[in-house]
Amino acid sequence: MLGLSLGKSAVYSVLSIAEKLTRPEPLNKQTTTINSSVTPDRPWLDLSYQLANLVFPLVPVFLVLYLLALTGDRERIGFDLRRPGFDLARGFGAAALIGIPGLAFYFAARQFGINTTVAPANLAENWWTVPVLAALAVMNGVLEEVVMLGFLLRRLDQLGRAPWTGIVISALVRGSYHLYQGFGGFVGNVVMGLVFGWLYRRWGRVMPLVVAHTILDLVSFIGYALLAPYVDWL
Repeated sequence: MLGLSLGKSAVYSVLSIAEKLTRPEPLNKQTTTINSSVTPDRPWLDLSYQLANLVFPLVPVFLVLYLLALTGDRERIGFDLRRPGFDLARGFGAAALIGIPGLAFYFAARQFGINTTVAPANLAENWWTVPVLAALAVMNGVLEEVVMLGFLLRRLDQLGRAPWTGIVISALVRGSYHLYQGFGGFVGNVVMGLVFGWLYRRWGRVMPLVVAHTILDLVSFIGYALLAPYVDWL
């Protein structure tokens, strides 16, 4: 499953950081752009590309849910809408817990030369730009948390791994597929993975972490798109 989804992303991320480290310019003088337009001069085609980029990453999620259902584990991961108040409240709390120090760590990592400048929203200006960025945030939250927490931790439990072993493995994989940003992105996401893994064990539900991840990406994507034209320190 990881080979079809985030594990594959981790391999390409390692190759990406190797490519960046072998450039003549230092890491903190480089820029990593994500969520970019493919055909900015043809908005209808660009939208089609963006919609494809939204749909195909979710295919592993449907496969994961199907596999969990086959073994009777689908309901155990807490990916449902049965407790919206619980999920939203804890999701906002987890987002604040990770997001505020995470932003400070990103600027520090860039200052110390171990991270690139990350430009998280680079779509051309269209009527659909903000909705697509919002949808990308939701997609990332669902993909990463359902696969890395709900599926991976459940299967590691069934293999007899200790609870903290599963959390550490999940966090390291999470960090590795963010290496394309630099070593700051790796460390920050490992810490996020450890915290999210602990919260998942504590709450027994993946949905609050999907909410938290979505909020973090919404602030990152849409906040950057709105602020970038007016400030130069991002």
